[in-house]
Amino acid sequence: MATYAVVCAAEAGATAEAVAGGPAGGWIHGGEGGTGVLFDAPVTEGEGIGINDLVPAGRGLARRLDTPAVVLVGTPQVAYAVFLRPDGEGSQTMAWAASWVPPTDPEEYAEHRAEWDAQAARCAEWFGRPGAAAALAEVRNDPRPGEEKPGSDELLRQVCAALGVPATTIGASSLTSGDGVADEGVPAGAVRAEPALPAGTETAVAKSSTLRAVRALVLLAGFYLLGAALLAVLAGVDALFASMASGAVTLKVFIGSVVLAIPIVRGMFMLRRSEDDGPAGVPVTEQQQPGLWAAVRDLAGRYGTRAPDEIVLVGEVNAAVSEESRLLGLIAGRRRMYIGMPLLAGLTERQLHAVLTHELGHYGNSDTRLSAITLRGQQRVLRTIAHFEERAARAQGREQVRQEERAAKALAKGRKAKEVDTSGAGVTYRAMAAIYTAYAKFYLRASHSVGRAQELAADQAAVRLAGRDATASALREIPILDVAFAHYMRQYATFGVPARLLPPEGEVYGGLRRFLGDPARREELARMRARLPREQRSPYDSHPPIAERVRLVEAAPSETPGTAPGGPDRPALELLRDREQLLIALEAATLTGEAQAFTRVEWSALADPAVRLALTENAAPLRAALSAAGTEPTVGALLDAADEGRLPAVAQGLPEGALHEGVAALAGLALAESGAGHWELTWHQGVRLVLADGTDEAEFGAAVGALADPVAGDGAAPDPAPLRKLLASA
Repeated sequence: MATYAVVCAAEAGATAEAVAGGPAGGWIHGGEGGTGVLFDAPVTEGEGIGINDLVPAGRGLARRLDTPAVVLVGTPQVAYAVFLRPDGEGSQTMAWAASWVPPTDPEEYAEHRAEWDAQAARCAEWFGRPGAAAALAEVRNDPRPGEEKPGSDELLRQVCAALGVPATTIGASSLTSGDGVADEGVPAGAVRAEPALPAGTETAVAKSSTLRAVRALVLLAGFYLLGAALLAVLAGVDALFASMASGAVTLKVFIGSVVLAIPIVRGMFMLRRSEDDGPAGVPVTEQQQPGLWAAVRDLAGRYGTRAPDEIVLVGEVNAAVSEESRLLGLIAGRRRMYIGMPLLAGLTERQLHAVLTHELGHYGNSDTRLSAITLRGQQRVLRTIAHFEERAARAQGREQVRQEERAAKALAKGRKAKEVDTSGAGVTYRAMAAIYTAYAKFYLRASHSVGRAQELAADQAAVRLAGRDATASALREIPILDVAFAHYMRQYATFGVPARLLPPEGEVYGGLRRFLGDPARREELARMRARLPREQRSPYDSHPPIAERVRLVEAAPSETPGTAPGGPDRPALELLRDREQLLIALEAATLTGEAQAFTRVEWSALADPAVRLALTENAAPLRAALSAAGTEPTVGALLDAADEGRLPAVAQGLPEGALHEGVAALAGLALAESGAGHWELTWHQGVRLVLADGTDEAEFGAAVGALADPVAGDGAAPDPAPLRKLLASA
């Protein structure tokens, strides 16, 4: 969508205050005659965001400003200008279709033009500038000889000119942004206005724990009511057939009802709540880690909530809290806090304080106590759906076997076999699953909307205790740390797993410090921090998007004396003592038994065996092709085949890319076997090939490409000379 904006005649300061008092944020840009607002995209499920999604925001703005506003929406197909008054729910609209062709009959055109002029006059009147009627009526896209029809953005600029308001927001849209916030292409000098809390959040946060408990209980009760209603329907069907059909038919219907009722009853009464012990980790006592416990107890005391009874260090980029409450959360229980070791490795102490305060805020708001009710309902409805889907799959499997056996018998007798079709099998199970799926969607949307409000409330608690800047920087850092940790685990810590190798004890998680500390990696991560992550908002998200959370935190007042800890900030990892032993213990708690039996080697020796193993696998298709062509499966024979012009024939049956991959693998293995090359892990660029004679890795890649790429590309003759020269010099 090219344009998605609201324009009013108020000055920029008042408009910014009005936006901040509403449910949606946006960018504010003042100009001569008024102000333009780029509202954030509304949260809607799926596609189809359109003009009706922006009208409520425009109407609310007009009401709060007590001045008219016009909603401007432009697409390649149509342009809209919707005029809104602050004292009513109605509106007046002008629209221009790109495909518009005016009537050719003069009388018909005159009638159309009269209606258009009258509509323009009404719109100008609604906007409070009746004198602009004539200019507004001239905003048209009639085809003119020798001229191109104006596009939607040009038409909207003409509307702004006719009304005497700025057109600086024309051509900008939050809908082109991945997170629904128009932070690209906004006018220079525009300022950001954030709502106090997103739509619905103030109500959710203000609810007492009792009201939230009632809501959770109602959702859980809805699951049981749904089951009871379905059982009643099945019983009614049985009674109906018993009174109208024969005994044999009634018996079949009764058996079918019983079969359908079993998953419902199991879901309601026979599914015990699974015990969730949380992620695997290392519990640490106050005697073992006094620094960490002191920080947690201090923050809990300042917040005014009970500190956790247990702290567990885990191998995830996450922090979380749980509570073993009783009587569906009415009675508090044992509290447990999980702190990810990667957070301690990547955050500063103040950032960690913000994260911990956020989690303590969930205790203070009774979120952890009430989650028992919500989680129980989610588990039951999802497991009931799984039972129905499992039965549907079994029914389809049985039907497929039956039809395949029948088809085989038909073919054996020389008859044509029917095509296997199992679409009708298990249809009643799928129908029941669909009913529960619909309730599950409602359940998740309702419960997660409260969850999002709880996250925002916990963020504000972190702002009050740990400080605005520390909270905002922690929220910005965690997504970056999550990406970095995933890359580190995949490309470093577990790189040697195919060869049954791991880095030294304690380095599976401890090596992250080396990765984050590398100067090149620091620069790379700094570039990533420059932009907030883009997330598609969904009503099924349990957390608001990070970008939204950061903007709300950064809109809070700056630190007041005493809210943020004084003194120099330091790495959060310094809160721990005996760090190396902790890292070793964390590996023992999180790695599988098989992984713990892997051979431990230094980082410098980790890459070479794993790369050789991968190259052996990559070379297999080319070796098979060489053998099939009567050629020895070696790199020397491959080069000879290229000299003799036989390489295209050898590669003829290989999948796309297999020739290039195979050439690189054979050549790399030849270098390794001769001792002329090996692979090593570097913190700044990952795995690299190191050649004994100092040849650059890029030269090796170019030599491989000169041989393999022409065969797979334009059919030019492959050039084996560069690779032969490189192997000979090695």
